[in-house]
Amino acid sequence: MAGDYRIDVMTETDVATAVHWAAAEGWNPGNRDAACFRAVDPQGFLGGYLDGRLITSISVVNYDPAFSFLGFYIAHPDHRGQGYGYRLWQAGMKHAGDRLVGLDGVVAEQENYKRSGFVLAYRNIRYGGAVTVIPDAAPGIEIQAVTEAGPQVAALDRTVFPADRVSFLEDWFSAPGHLARAAYRDGALAGFAVARPCRSGWKIAPLVAADRAVAETLLADLLPAVGMGAEIYLDTPEPNPQATALAEALGLAPGFETARMYTGPAPALDIPRIFGVTTFELG
Repeated sequence: MAGDYRIDVMTETDVATAVHWAAAEGWNPGNRDAACFRAVDPQGFLGGYLDGRLITSISVVNYDPAFSFLGFYIAHPDHRGQGYGYRLWQAGMKHAGDRLVGLDGVVAEQENYKRSGFVLAYRNIRYGGAVTVIPDAAPGIEIQAVTEAGPQVAALDRTVFPADRVSFLEDWFSAPGHLARAAYRDGALAGFAVARPCRSGWKIAPLVAADRAVAETLLADLLPAVGMGAEIYLDTPEPNPQATALAEALGLAPGFETARMYTGPAPALDIPRIFGVTTFELG
């Protein structure tokens, strides 16, 4: 390594730069991702600066004293293979402390993550394309537009995520351009979903549902709101065959995959309820 290389917390502008880098890598981030992400743990967004210029990024977001999620691990193409990224990685892992750390690793980096102590839990598969079929809404399920994550959403979300992230969901539901829906069956919350505009098309993320009928009913409401013929992306956990089957029934095709990995035993999540992962960057 040459020059003055320092590691510091990224500013809001630098986080936006990291999101731009993620777009260049083909990750297709959402238009409002930067502000929502940074609000969770501003100190967890770290950058490496060479002679004052941002050249590497990482986020290690501490959700609570027990769980953290790693993402945005990117080095500018002009500065790869020179050790700058690994120094930033070490600083990020130090920020996590002794928490369980999760990540969604692209295929090219999975062996590196294994050498750093991460263990494969399962694969996530991104499906995308123009939806060719709008699913039918199931009888007895009521869909409501929502802008807040109340106690019922918080309770359901804790079955599919290892930590309380209500503050993040509040921002996610209400961000400009985001469309959030909740599904109720017999008066009880049975699922929720958010469609958000991205650099290319829309992602349905998250899509959490008690079963496929609830997931289809949420999509029956959201997809027309997004617009017929729009490009749609759905990140599905491979261990939930109903999720992958639903994506294929919509006419979506598998694109790329990630490995959900953890530094210790995988948390006990109700994966059959996860029809769409919230983000590969923050879990």
